[in-house]
Amino acid sequence: MSIDPEKLAASLRVLGTSNDRDISAALHDVIGACVQLFGVSGSGLMIADQQNVLRYAAASDGPGRVLEDVQSETGQGPCVDTFVNGEITSTDDLATETRWPASRGTILEHGVRSVLGVPVHLGGVTVGSLDVYLDRPHRWDDSERAALSRYGEVLETTLSAALTARHAGQLAEQLQYALDYRVVIERAVGYLMADERVDAVTAFNVLRRVARNQRRKVAEVAQHLLDTGTLP
Repeated sequence: MSIDPEKLAASLRVLGTSNDRDISAALHDVIGACVQLFGVSGSGLMIADQQNVLRYAAASDGPGRVLEDVQSETGQGPCVDTFVNGEITSTDDLATETRWPASRGTILEHGVRSVLGVPVHLGGVTVGSLDVYLDRPHRWDDSERAALSRYGEVLETTLSAALTARHAGQLAEQLQYALDYRVVIERAVGYLMADERVDAVTAFNVLRRVARNQRRKVAEVAQHLLDTGTLP
């Protein structure tokens, strides 16, 4: 994949000035430009909701939307790992992957083969995941990871402006909730990892499942665990 540094820099400058525009339009501009700049098949953005579950925010096309929706439903996928672990996650070919068995088949059926996701932050807190995908196998290199991380900063600027202006409705509420409760949830995830000897994504999905079954917010379940040492 070839990334033109001058085009990337120019796009970052232009998109970085879109703070006063409609947030939905600004996000779709960023996602659309991401596809053109990186020469990928598609791109998407997922943001944590009040249950701290990643939800669709923007996508460049149908397969990109499916990539996001199936991960939200199953709690498995590269974007989920990116969000929970707060680090870049990638797969060079989903067809040969052993990770994410609950979501991998559906994603493959819609023509997605290789995926690269980077965390999106606000105030140092991970609130979502930006991803790009290709319809063919591809080995992601360090320059692509660095460039997409830089591009993710555009999203952070746009989302920060939306939160400050409070003109993004439900999106602003989601972002504020993520900022308020992410630390509590991360501490609870760490507790379960140590107590149950599981990885971060598995621990996160335990909290999510309990919250869903009891119709409570993940943050409430996390706080109960930290206060009592047991899940409610």
